[in-house]
Amino acid sequence: MPTNPTPDVTSASVPDEPSADRRDPAARRETTDRADSAVRRDAGQKVTGTARYAAEHTPPGCLHAVPVPATVARGAVTSVHADEILRRPGVHAVLSHTNAPRLGEADDPTLTLLQTDRVPHRGWYVALVVADTPENARAAADDLRIDYTTEEHDPGPPAGHPGLYAPEEANGGHPALRERGDFDTAFATSAVRVDATYTMTAQHNHPMEPHASTAWWEDGALTVYDSSQGATKVGDVLAQLFQTPRHRVTVVSAYVGGGFGSKGTPRPQVVLASMAALHVGRPVKLALPRRELAAVVGHRAPTVQRVRIGADADGVINALAHEVVTQTSTVKEFVEQAAVPARTMYTSPHSRTSHHVVALDVPTPSWMRAPGEASGMYALEAAMDELAVATGVDPVELRLRNEPDTEPDSGRPFSSRGLADCLREGARLFGWGDRDPRPGARRADGRLTGTGVAASTYPYLLSPSSATAHAAPDGTYLVRLAATDIGTGARTVLARIAAEALDVPPASVRVELGSDALPRAPLAGGSSGTSSWGWAVHKACTVLAGTVRAHAGPLPPEGLTARADTAEEAGRESPYARHAFGAQFAEVDVDTVTGEVRVRRLLGVFAAGRVLSPRTARSQFIGGMTMGLGMALTESSTLDPAFGDFAERDLASYHVPVCADVPALEAHWIDEEDPHLNPMGSKGIGEIGIVGTAAAIANAVHHAVGVRLRDLPLTPDRLLPHLHR
Repeated sequence: MPTNPTPDVTSASVPDEPSADRRDPAARRETTDRADSAVRRDAGQKVTGTARYAAEHTPPGCLHAVPVPATVARGAVTSVHADEILRRPGVHAVLSHTNAPRLGEADDPTLTLLQTDRVPHRGWYVALVVADTPENARAAADDLRIDYTTEEHDPGPPAGHPGLYAPEEANGGHPALRERGDFDTAFATSAVRVDATYTMTAQHNHPMEPHASTAWWEDGALTVYDSSQGATKVGDVLAQLFQTPRHRVTVVSAYVGGGFGSKGTPRPQVVLASMAALHVGRPVKLALPRRELAAVVGHRAPTVQRVRIGADADGVINALAHEVVTQTSTVKEFVEQAAVPARTMYTSPHSRTSHHVVALDVPTPSWMRAPGEASGMYALEAAMDELAVATGVDPVELRLRNEPDTEPDSGRPFSSRGLADCLREGARLFGWGDRDPRPGARRADGRLTGTGVAASTYPYLLSPSSATAHAAPDGTYLVRLAATDIGTGARTVLARIAAEALDVPPASVRVELGSDALPRAPLAGGSSGTSSWGWAVHKACTVLAGTVRAHAGPLPPEGLTARADTAEEAGRESPYARHAFGAQFAEVDVDTVTGEVRVRRLLGVFAAGRVLSPRTARSQFIGGMTMGLGMALTESSTLDPAFGDFAERDLASYHVPVCADVPALEAHWIDEEDPHLNPMGSKGIGEIGIVGTAAAIANAVHHAVGVRLRDLPLTPDRLLPHLHR
């Protein structure tokens, strides 16, 4: 049995860099920029394989677990034939609702596993096999016989469903319904009207790293290596479920191979691994098979979105309605806040934004890649393009004409709003002024070429965080906090924030993160990590810098330490509407024979406050646009009504975009000073790149072929009927 380890946090130093005059902030900033462009803090660990992920920890005596998903769409387990499996060599346990450890109450019912015989949807875990090797565990799980009683199930679809209802709130605490003015009258009397319905299938996160956990108990204390976007939250939930004092639970998420929201909250693997380890008294490792992820780790729910816009002959909007229909499961209510961006984007004196949802016998949706904004802005920006066509106003100019003075729904002034600058700069860089506005005008070699534009927005989010900063006698500094780097470069940007606050070269700063044994920090999600963690780091380092300056003589052998938290700052209600903005431009070719759409180039320009690390920022922007490309053209998931689960369950059938799908991809940003955010002046950048891309591509396809398709993704089978008339 392993002893309870020192948390496997990680740190990295960077090579020495040219010295700069510490009294000259401009010189120091220039040096910092050079270092940032040359070095990413975790690059060496990742390319040499020393960055260890959750499934790569194998304590002595470690066993392996494989879960067993339900094969019925709704019903109950009547019998688990565990005796047949337990007789096999190497099998140590079969857990089910009959013998699994009892869990405490959970705020998230998707984690209340193996507690009852109920099966709410196909793929729900009903058993767990523990064996000496992954192969033995997998074979035993495949062969485990389970008997069920089945019940009639309801897979939808949600549109027109008699069970549709208006929830009190959509995700994020947003009111499900908001109305301003008299939309019906304003729309009916508008000179130009757009009334269109847009649909999207379900979409799935599919991070490269599987959802995995390695867990063990010793003397009543639980240690887990988990693939998660937030170790602190996982530890809180495990302590609650297993009714264990919080200080006796340690969760380590040092390196995470992507999450995209599916690892933003605790998932089944960490509960099952901890449960199995408690049952067998040995360490247990569990990695969820990719084919099961669609049913158990969340997804973006399908949506049906009706957008109505009424405007005058010049394209100025006076009436805007965005009405969303989506679905959730019977296990947990999750309502994609897709209509919320329409409350922020454009002038709209008369407005209606609403969400309706139905609970079906299907897997539970959850957070995924800019939730709400990604799906909602596709519909809104496609409708704006339709309004541009209807009024004859250039699509860039149309958006500029509808710039609001304040946030339409709240009336609050914007802390900064760089959308107009993004549109103008993007148009210049893209060569938008040379565009022939006529649809279908560019044809050559059997291909139609078109260009499109869309705007994007994502809210500025901030959560309380804490951090410590330590000065050592040798002139080095150590920053510690329980942040999780999910591949976005948190180590790099936090070191830079610390170095600026301390007024020292970045090479002298080390960053430790990845364990909830460190000072509490929120999860990596909602593009809030840098703002939340960075403020705590900046605050701790500012205090430490003052302490060091006030200290007479050499530092003591133990050094000096400062601690800070931002609960007070994060709890203040801002009088400003705070958002990042962007504009995406796309050029596409449509093959008139095959119906295939190829993106020739994508360009994004963003206004996201101060960009702290250009190298990692560019990576996030172009990564987001690539995900938006997937939304537009390749990513699709079909709910099988007979079985109540998703048919596309692996990367052979669920198609994510690859490098060959976009030959030219550019990300730029404008200099945006915003004093109403945080000491760094930064907004989130992880998700703004996704938001407008799908609409820009869809609008470019319309410009290419002259036919408006409103159902994503734009696959060849949907285009071909319109190309061969």
